[in-house]
Amino acid sequence: MGEKKGIEEKEEAMKIKKTSLVFAVNGERFELDLSSVDPSTTLIDFLRNKTPFKSVKLGCGEGGCGACVVLLSKYDPLLDKVDDFTVSSCLTLLCSIDGCSITTSEGLGNSRSGFHAVHERIAGFHATQCGFCTPGMSVSMFSALLNADKSSSPHDPPSNNGSSNLTAAEAEKAVSGNLCRCTGYRPLVDACKSFAKDVDIEDLGFNSFCKKGENRDDALKKLPCYDHTLSSTLFPEFLKKELKMDTSLDDSRTYRWSSPGSISELQSLLQLDDNGTMSVKLVAGNTSTGYYKEEKEKKYDRFIDIRRLPELTLVRRDEKGVELGAAVTISKAIEVLRGQKESVSVLAKLAAHMEKIASRFVRNTGTLGGNIMMAQRKQFPSDLTTILVAARATVKIMSVGSNVQEQFTLEEFLQQPPLEAKSLLVSVMIPSWRPLKNGSSSTDTHLLFETYRAAPRPLGNALAFLNAAFSAEVSLNQSRDGVVVNDCLLAFGAYGTKHAHRARKVEDYLVGKVISDEVLMEAISLLRDEIVPDKGTSNPGYRSSLAVTFLFEFFGSLATNGLLNGCKENGFESLKHEAMLSSAQQIVETQEHSPVGKGIVKAGAKLQASGEAVYVDDIPSPKDCLYGAFIYSTMPLARIKSIRFKENRVPEGVLGIITYKDIPKGGQNVGNKGFFASDLLFAEEITHCAGQIIAFLVAESQKLADIAVNLVVIDYDTEGLEPPILSVEEAVEKSSLFEVPPFLKSKPVGDINKGMAEAEHKILGSKISLGSQYFFYMETQTALAVPDEDNCMLVYSSTQAPEYVHRTIAGCLGVPEHNVRVITRRVGGGFGGKVMKAMPVATACALAATKMQRPVRTYVNRKTDMITTGGRHPMKIKYSVGFKSNGKVTALDLELLLDAGLSEDISPLMPSGIQGALMKYDWGAFSFDVKICKTNTVSRTAVRAPGDVQGSYIAEAIIEKVASYLSIDVDEIRKVNLHAYESLKLFYDKKAGESTEYTLPQLWEKLEEFSGFSQRRKVVDEFNASSRWRKRGISRVPAVYGVGLRLTPGRVSVLSDGSVVVEVPGIEIGQGLWTKVKQMAAFSLGLIQCSTTSDELLEKIRVIQADTLSMVQGSVTGGSTSSEASSEAVRICCGGLVERLLPVKTALEEKTGGPVTWDSLISQAYMQSVNMSVSNTYSPDFGTQYLNYGVAASEVEVNILTGETTVLRTDIIYDCGKSLNPAVDLGQIEGAFVQGLGFFMLEEYLMNSDGLIVTDSTWTYKIPTVDTIPRQFNVEILNSGHHKNRVLSSKASGEPPLLLASSVHCAVRAAVKEAKKQTVTWSDDNQEGVVDLSFELPVPATMPVVKELCGLNVVEKYLDWKIKQRKNI
Repeated sequence: MGEKKGIEEKEEAMKIKKTSLVFAVNGERFELDLSSVDPSTTLIDFLRNKTPFKSVKLGCGEGGCGACVVLLSKYDPLLDKVDDFTVSSCLTLLCSIDGCSITTSEGLGNSRSGFHAVHERIAGFHATQCGFCTPGMSVSMFSALLNADKSSSPHDPPSNNGSSNLTAAEAEKAVSGNLCRCTGYRPLVDACKSFAKDVDIEDLGFNSFCKKGENRDDALKKLPCYDHTLSSTLFPEFLKKELKMDTSLDDSRTYRWSSPGSISELQSLLQLDDNGTMSVKLVAGNTSTGYYKEEKEKKYDRFIDIRRLPELTLVRRDEKGVELGAAVTISKAIEVLRGQKESVSVLAKLAAHMEKIASRFVRNTGTLGGNIMMAQRKQFPSDLTTILVAARATVKIMSVGSNVQEQFTLEEFLQQPPLEAKSLLVSVMIPSWRPLKNGSSSTDTHLLFETYRAAPRPLGNALAFLNAAFSAEVSLNQSRDGVVVNDCLLAFGAYGTKHAHRARKVEDYLVGKVISDEVLMEAISLLRDEIVPDKGTSNPGYRSSLAVTFLFEFFGSLATNGLLNGCKENGFESLKHEAMLSSAQQIVETQEHSPVGKGIVKAGAKLQASGEAVYVDDIPSPKDCLYGAFIYSTMPLARIKSIRFKENRVPEGVLGIITYKDIPKGGQNVGNKGFFASDLLFAEEITHCAGQIIAFLVAESQKLADIAVNLVVIDYDTEGLEPPILSVEEAVEKSSLFEVPPFLKSKPVGDINKGMAEAEHKILGSKISLGSQYFFYMETQTALAVPDEDNCMLVYSSTQAPEYVHRTIAGCLGVPEHNVRVITRRVGGGFGGKVMKAMPVATACALAATKMQRPVRTYVNRKTDMITTGGRHPMKIKYSVGFKSNGKVTALDLELLLDAGLSEDISPLMPSGIQGALMKYDWGAFSFDVKICKTNTVSRTAVRAPGDVQGSYIAEAIIEKVASYLSIDVDEIRKVNLHAYESLKLFYDKKAGESTEYTLPQLWEKLEEFSGFSQRRKVVDEFNASSRWRKRGISRVPAVYGVGLRLTPGRVSVLSDGSVVVEVPGIEIGQGLWTKVKQMAAFSLGLIQCSTTSDELLEKIRVIQADTLSMVQGSVTGGSTSSEASSEAVRICCGGLVERLLPVKTALEEKTGGPVTWDSLISQAYMQSVNMSVSNTYSPDFGTQYLNYGVAASEVEVNILTGETTVLRTDIIYDCGKSLNPAVDLGQIEGAFVQGLGFFMLEEYLMNSDGLIVTDSTWTYKIPTVDTIPRQFNVEILNSGHHKNRVLSSKASGEPPLLLASSVHCAVRAAVKEAKKQTVTWSDDNQEGVVDLSFELPVPATMPVVKELCGLNVVEKYLDWKIKQRKNI
């Protein structure tokens, strides 16, 4: 054996040693000398900074969003086989891809060589909005297609109609790890499903390929064909030839990256460090740096890649069990465990649980050993260790110095001190199960094995609140009327303890017991004492209750002799994942103003999918460019004594720190100039809140800047300062308030005293509390500033308000505004966060560029962005409401405390938004008092539907309260309080418009029919009566949303070849503004009525980027009306052009005697020197406003044991007037709704006791994902006819539908109410009295919140009731 090993090591030594990395990107060869590569460089750093391929986006740097996903192809020369899999390029080290081929989205296809079918279908299914996440989505989809083709049977060849061997269920999971804030996911899933072999295109959502009622075969012909042969070209031949040469990287001490091929090589590398001063990092997948981000910043002397060690890549299966090397990836482990010929339930269930760890592109490189070592060394809340402990796994550990292997149970290993740096986890062994009961036969002895996890996302990509895995050997007792536990192992993890923990007291108690309700009660009592979260763990009561829940689920059926009654022994229930999602859309496309009114594909959609669309951070860095990162305060109110570096040593690459002292003479310390008072760019002597920007550090690269800011130490002093104000109550007490301008102050409606006097019932002093929400745009704040001649500054800013950025920069630099130019092409998601909060980012870059006289850019990392941008306004509400016995409200008096944070920002606008949405019901008389509180927290700002979403929810909470008080169905209370047109006019005045425009009652009734609401309510009642542990709720809510139009300029120019350039100040942030503007320009220019149709003109039009020196008075892209206002400005400009061209056209027709083409018309106009550029302005009447209407019904199912909510179905009817583009508006409706779903159900934007945001990553802040949206998502866009004061009768769609997501929250409340009613029946003769059904369901209604309201001890109550019932019989 030793001789053979020696021969292998000699052969390894004889391999050609190379001194460079060789790999391919999109078929292009790259060779990098090892001595020139920093081993800590990630693949995304290289791709974005050293190649032209910019489709790979940085969304989080944690492997949590999927924006940076690429396809990695690996060739095995021995098997002549290529493996293709997705990886997160922000976690993958560049050196680790030696010999691999990388394919980015533009490598699949592009505008030059032709787009891939994935790109074309994403565009055709209207599945892109801001487009920042789309390249990553494209790669994830393509990878799913590849995997389906490779895993399919040879007898199941791909079809020739452009589909693949993908199934609908696989299509849904394909993008389950990718985040998207814009689309709501439904169209993305449909685009992927269009490739599936088990999907009919007619069952998919609105798309440009297949119209409803169209012949199916004709539609399939239009679908871009999927080329199954592309996969064979992903791995270039030149790389295969080099790999066949049997080379390996030189492991000499010259280089900091080594890749040993044997344990002896590893030993020799580690022995280079004789005196123990060399820092070494053993790496495999490197995915741990996504969680432990400080790892990225550590300076290691040497990186050792252990993936080539045979012992660590071992996969062995024999009668003893399955042994997997520590460097085997989690994805590979899943494949191995599932791939056993015989059905082994334990292995299959381990594999199913592993699929919920992280996301596919992380599992593809994350290793078993890496996950276990994170748990062992750093107490990572691992799922893997918990389920492997329950499977009685063992591990082999090698001390590299001695070469001796030791074996421990995984449980023992986890409890040992952290493994030494020079010791190695070699492998994991999952043993085969053998009966323990002596003399038992397989017929009466059964192995039960189950794994559990409760997490915010069902399909994974979220840490569990608690995970568990149980194994038990059970058999029937001698009388065969009960089930005996012969042996059991109960493992729990992730609940706020150091490691996976076995509940040994419970195990000992259960062994030998016949399972009964009484035994379970005692076991639960023991469990509650044993599974106790550590102090400081969030939601400790919830986590403990989950432990009880899982134990009950595992043993509960055995208490009634489940083995005889067909319980899911051995878990033989199907582990196959079924497709979850479906949808239906009813959309009217109009021809009246064609191409306006048509659902054409969004402008630039294919470019976004391929990754060729250019965002600010994609602009190549100019020569000598520097990079910045923000230094922010961690104290709420403190004097800044000094800013220094740790160890008083300037970090590598740092050129300076810019503070308020660096502002030029004549300039101002101003970070934004917006609607009200300006705000500081940098804190001066005193920082006034945690998260306030103190300084801007400038370095030679973004990586070095981000590392350096974490080495900054700020010395604070609080002596002599007042305590900070951190709550709205303190702000009121200390009169720390902002004034609301008189014209924005709310006005009462009716006589509140009279209304209260008329009331037959009153609820007085009821309270509601609402938290914040982060924007979670996929592209964080970013800017690039380039100094120009004559003290000028060119700034590229990702902003919704270039004009305000422009003003702020000029004010800060102390230069005339004509010295500043701000350009914005597109924004990777805004949602209000790129209005005020983009200004200090661009200004800091401009200030640094002025001081350094070099270009300066920044791309703010996700954590800093989350901490410094503020988000949605938290608020506290107190109200009194009077009402009749039939539920009709007669008076509502409301007081509201709004937390504005440190500065005004847009806060004075909030009361009107809150009041506007609140008044959707006829309150009889209405009084509204708002105090805008100034606190020592980061300034809050506009977030999609600012104020309106809170106001709309407050209205629903009040209606729910009234219904509970009267014990009347809440839907009836809503209906009786809907406005008649007369009351609408009273509450909204001119904004109410004409009576024909008030479509809400029509929508209310139409939804009844559209969704089958009444019938489904009966079905819900029947379900609740028969289901003990799952309860359903259904709710229908209306939304009223007021918008206003603003002055908007535009310019349309026709070039000599007939192509058209359109310029508008509106920014394309994903809302389809460019698309609608193009349609409007084509329609308006088509009124010239030459032989070229409007639809043909569409192809000649380009909308160009916003430029503040070219288009002034640009205002803000926000408020949902920028698209229509920009379109109207363009229509006016086009009208001017048509007027100029008509005489030319008439003369040409007379001369030629026939029709005139557009090109010939323009050619003639140029010959006659006609001015072919028109600038004009849309100037709506001051206060031009109107109301938007929508209704939604949502049905949910709540698991009252875990608190998990599943949105079964949502139906929306929304009045878009005459939609300018129904495909775009549909995307806005669905995307807004899902963002609202996040606010109401998932997203917790939490602060610590100093006001510093602590949910500052994808690990802690959970936006909706594919698995949390409505299972069935139906939308109808109502074409409500002519509106004379609208832009071609259209209405807004960007923000109003977000309000409708409260229907989900209200449905959850209904389900919780049913759970509470049931729990009361389990008390002694209902001695606890009638349950209080007027409870408040907090926002967001997260799993812990819902479970707590359903009852943390609901299992014990149920068992206790059962036991007493049996005794009473």
